[in-house]
Amino acid sequence: MNLEEYLKNPCGVSSIPYWKAQRINPPPNMRIVHDRVFSKDLFPDYEDTDYFRLFHTLEHINETVLATEFSIDIIPQEKYPYLAELINLSYKHLGIEVDISQIEEWTKTEVYVPQLWLALYSGNKMVGSIIADYDSTAKEGIIEWLQVLPEYRGQGLASVLLNKCLGKMQRIADFVTVSGLRSNITNPESVYRKSGFTGDDIWHILIER
Repeated sequence: MNLEEYLKNPCGVSSIPYWKAQRINPPPNMRIVHDRVFSKDLFPDYEDTDYFRLFHTLEHINETVLATEFSIDIIPQEKYPYLAELINLSYKHLGIEVDISQIEEWTKTEVYVPQLWLALYSGNKMVGSIIADYDSTAKEGIIEWLQVLPEYRGQGLASVLLNKCLGKMQRIADFVTVSGLRSNITNPESVYRKSGFTGDDIWHILIER
């Protein structure tokens, strides 16, 4: 897949962003298949996990108002321990854990942009965050992580974070992509769609038993 092919249909030709697709090869026991050609009967010996992949044109970004008790700021390195704790608490139901060394590795990629790492605070407490990348080759913005602590959900805070980040991306990117686990009980897909993401691409990640 070359860049021209990718840009014609980013979410339909690749399950991951362009910069990753140029560097990552799936392991031998993994198959990645788009839903349009997927059938369980074709992969009886594989465990299937499916992911949505959505697209934002950046032509319109929703206006959202943040309540006065909250604030949003760029995440400095000294806040990485709090960021790791936030991610782990937010994804505890999925068994996802990260540590500070992993977070530091994310900052060493060519797509790292500090201004796209945003934290949401209630007072001095980090209660939400968004981590996004920017690929200057494809001019693609990429949402990697979006999370709000369970006890702060239901207030529209994820949408505020997302729209704030999209506003920053609008200055540099031509479009934004995001993917996520379809079975996630927090239903992240609905948050993205409310903020203007569109598409119906589903990718099946198949692991041989």
